[in-house]
Amino acid sequence: MADFETLQAVLTERLQELHPSSLVILDESHLHAGHAGAQGGAKHLRVKIAAAGFTGLSHVARHRLVYDRLRDLIPHPIHALALETQAS
Repeated sequence: MADFETLQAVLTERLQELHPSSLVILDESHLHAGHAGAQGGAKHLRVKIAAAGFTGLSHVARHRLVYDRLRDLIPHPIHALALETQAS
């Protein structure tokens, strides 16, 4: 699952459980070229997600909901995950 398109599809499928009104997944691996964590093809990703289910939740609680669905993908094939979450 090293290529971005495959990984993007997996994340999109898993995050559908949160019923996002918007979801953008960006590969920022090129910004971390040469970083030890990127060895072996591990990706640096940014996920921007808005969901009604985030309403009333703290920043940390929203992040936990996302991480709970992706935890088994860290540290490989995802080395780093930057999250931008908001209620919609």
